[in-house]
Amino acid sequence: MRHSIISLIATLLCIAAFSAQASDIVVRGDLVYTSAGDPIQNGVVVVRDGKILAIGPASSVSIPGDMDVVNAAVVTPGLIDAHTVVGMVGYLSQDDDQDHLEQSAAIQPELRAIDAYNAREPLIEWLRTFGVTTIHSGHGPGEIVSGQTLIAKTTGDTIDEAVFNPAAMVAATLGQGAVMSGNGGRNTPGTRGKVAAMLRTELLKAEAYADKIAAAADDDEKDPPARDLKMEVLTSVLSGDTPLLVTVNRHNDIMTALRIAEEFDIRMVLDGASEAYLLLDEIKAAGVPVIVHPAMARAGGERENLSFTTAEKLINAGIPTAFQSGYEGYVPKTRVVLFEAAITLAHGVSPDQALAAITIDAAKILGIDDRVGSLEVGKDGDLALYDGDPFEYTTHAIGTIIEGVRVSDTVK
Repeated sequence: MRHSIISLIATLLCIAAFSAQASDIVVRGDLVYTSAGDPIQNGVVVVRDGKILAIGPASSVSIPGDMDVVNAAVVTPGLIDAHTVVGMVGYLSQDDDQDHLEQSAAIQPELRAIDAYNAREPLIEWLRTFGVTTIHSGHGPGEIVSGQTLIAKTTGDTIDEAVFNPAAMVAATLGQGAVMSGNGGRNTPGTRGKVAAMLRTELLKAEAYADKIAAAADDDEKDPPARDLKMEVLTSVLSGDTPLLVTVNRHNDIMTALRIAEEFDIRMVLDGASEAYLLLDEIKAAGVPVIVHPAMARAGGERENLSFTTAEKLINAGIPTAFQSGYEGYVPKTRVVLFEAAITLAHGVSPDQALAAITIDAAKILGIDDRVGSLEVGKDGDLALYDGDPFEYTTHAIGTIIEGVRVSDTVK
């Protein structure tokens, strides 16, 4: 018995020691892009307990002798996909792995992404092999309000291990993308005007719901309203706690989105925004960031007027801009945000701007720049390793590190 206890203690100590070592690593790069300043020639990043302990030129950073050293030609912060539905959809394209859009009702903000997200979906692992370490995923476009989104690392076997913001935004759609035509027995909303009117109606109901809660808090004789999951989520939008992520493409629909943001004083992020280049002044004046459509999105329907130069125009206009992989209706259901960013280099976006749009700028828009998006002391030890220029087609991703753990060494 005593021997068994000693063995158990020894095993637990070994596991604890391994866990500590697993999140400790040194990365050396011929060129280290920090997304927080100038690139570092012959740079070193030291990660201890999952956080960046030190970063700088190899000549000035002391490398602990108890850490593994990984070498790469180019090192960048772990890449951030600012909008995807990976984890809500699966690569098999079967009914049981397609949870990104519930079409039984037009407005369903109460649908939680964490109740459907599959942390073990193979598509997540696939994205990780390209250096993508953080994703903003959840319910996709297609209904006026389709549900909530979440932010997760591309590692971990459970929701608790992967997700670090379970309620990041509320996903909405304006314009033709939210119009129904007999789907599932529904034929409403049938026009753009009806889409906007239905959204406004629910926001007004949420205002009244919040007023009743406030009144009950101030007066013991008044009862608070019965709990309403839909209203609870929308009141968090009205209070500014949760941004409204609005998928919208036509210029007139973008203007509708901006009007609603102003009317209700809500935090809004535009998604897609194919015709944003027609409204640069208006978007900038509204202070609304844009997660621009994937560079290689198909130019059809509401996106027929998309342009390869939209990202360049948004960035140079001073509008906070991030890149995304978006959603594809066919296998494998997702793009790779690294490649989407690379395409923009041929259309006016500089390499520094492209990297920022999939690292620090994406982190700022998602409100997670205190943890990820750049290589700085105290931030998560998330790094992407390459054997050359990350935006060069012939370059290979050779490793991915999340919080000091090498989660991929697959050469892609």
